[in-house]
Amino acid sequence: MSAAGETMLMTVFLKHDQSNNLDAIQTRLKDADWWERFPPEGVEIVSWVVAMGFGQIVTLRLPPSKLNVVNVELERSAWGVFETECFPAYDFVPVREMIRERVRNGGK
Repeated sequence: MSAAGETMLMTVFLKHDQSNNLDAIQTRLKDADWWERFPPEGVEIVSWVVAMGFGQIVTLRLPPSKLNVVNVELERSAWGVFETECFPAYDFVPVREMIRERVRNGGK
């Protein structure tokens, strides 16, 4: 995996298609080899949760050079099963700590 400065976070919303039941969804995911292919090699799962009534929320850590590979894999294996939305992000904790220290020292 790349150094922290060379990675980005991406949150992927996999919204459930309620016109399909779980058996149909699992069959389509299996046929697309979803469980082996997503996320692509070199992409780390940070978290993967199910939000009942909504779908799944996946946070990935990846080098920016892998963004297109993630996109293609979603198009190849998730479309038709989920409605997808992707949001690039970054780790705010170090920024928050920097701001906190600056405020403690009288800054804004």
